[in-house]
Amino acid sequence: MVIGVHVYLKMNGNGQEAVEFYKDIFEAEVLGIRTFAELPENPAFTIPEEAKNRVLHAHLNIGNTELLLSDTFPGQTVEAGTNMDACVTLQNAEKAKEVFEKLQTDGEILMPLAPTDWSPAYGQVKDKFGITWQISTNS
Repeated sequence: MVIGVHVYLKMNGNGQEAVEFYKDIFEAEVLGIRTFAELPENPAFTIPEEAKNRVLHAHLNIGNTELLLSDTFPGQTVEAGTNMDACVTLQNAEKAKEVFEKLQTDGEILMPLAPTDWSPAYGQVKDKFGITWQISTNS
């Protein structure tokens, strides 16, 4: 049985900043953050100094959903925002507008927040990390 579907974001070394950014916007509870430095020592796999503060795994609780996040290992990269969209449903249009405005800070509006056939307030915004967010509300 499927319990839920969670978004997992891959960052390019700015995972700590992303955790704080999303925590603030969504009033999220940070359930845990592990860095690469917290991995058990393994002589076959040493952690370079520049990787130690990167996020190995972060777990945020946002309402009744979860957001998971990690950084890439130095030398690996991901093209931010192109491999997924994060979809957020909010309580009402006022809260949707507030979240949408915060996400667009240093980002880009892809579709302005406006009424649609399926939502009183729907829009798409790419945040400063290159993540595309679909913002929606049921009322």
